[in-house]
Amino acid sequence: MKNIVGLLVAAILIMSCNSNKQSNIPTVAFADAFEDNTIAQAKKGFFDALKQKGFSDSAKTIKVLYRNAQGDIPALNQIMKYFISEKATLIATNPSIATTTAVQQTKTIPVFMMVSPTPDRMKLTDNKGTAPANLFGVGETLDYIDTSFALIKQLIHPKGAKLIVGMLYNQSEPQSVDALAHIKQLAAQLDIEVNAMSVSNSAEVQLVAQSLLTKNIDAFFANPDNTVFASFETIVKSCNNAKVPIISSEAGLVARGAVAAYGANMYQWGFQAGEQAAIYLQTKSTKDIQWQKVSLHKHVYNVAAAKLFNITIPSTYEAIP
Repeated sequence: MKNIVGLLVAAILIMSCNSNKQSNIPTVAFADAFEDNTIAQAKKGFFDALKQKGFSDSAKTIKVLYRNAQGDIPALNQIMKYFISEKATLIATNPSIATTTAVQQTKTIPVFMMVSPTPDRMKLTDNKGTAPANLFGVGETLDYIDTSFALIKQLIHPKGAKLIVGMLYNQSEPQSVDALAHIKQLAAQLDIEVNAMSVSNSAEVQLVAQSLLTKNIDAFFANPDNTVFASFETIVKSCNNAKVPIISSEAGLVARGAVAAYGANMYQWGFQAGEQAAIYLQTKSTKDIQWQKVSLHKHVYNVAAAKLFNITIPSTYEAIP
């Protein structure tokens, strides 16, 4: 009988120790706003960076809570409330709509953004230009768009005609509206006409894209817009059928059918955010962490798309099969 009691006590002690160990494991919550092959590269980079620093779900050095809102904004709000109720150690957000939702929901849990513009472009700064105190991670300025948009002039040359470039944008996304305004200014300097049409959601993309393609555009420019990301295969199919090449500011869209781009490496973007998150997990402090600009950009081109449109690509571009 004493032996049985002893075994029971030992079992209880072991269970208690294991429970304490589990409760001390940091909880990393990750929210994707929608399903997308391009932004998925950032998620992989984020968790690879954590793993490199010794934090992984498989090794039980972190507990991962992952949710994807599948483009549903009310669902995204519920996801953030769930993360907060679970007392997440940190929240990683991908892309901008997830970042905005997170900082609206919590002012205390550190938020590590990726595939997002800088806080000012997301309208998250106060009247002094200060970002939320709990916002970290990696953002993007508009600077790289100048180089991206200029590719249209460099790669596409319709004879004896002014270049007309088509664009789709979601007017409810501040970064997309800012990007369009910036592009229009740049287009005027390059003697390019921009024909932009707005979409409210992915369901509208096919119809609006087909309408845009009746405007005799010479090229389509895929700007940093979450609706464009989510519906890119639809845009590619419509443009290819109309024999209109796509140039992008997002390197990840080239693998999905754009001809060429000068943009951020999505994997590296997430990796850079993951490195920041690892510092927080190691130190339990955000004192030496602040949001950064994405560090790595590159010229890339799609071999099949360039061949389809008979476009000669400079040898300095990285080929994506």
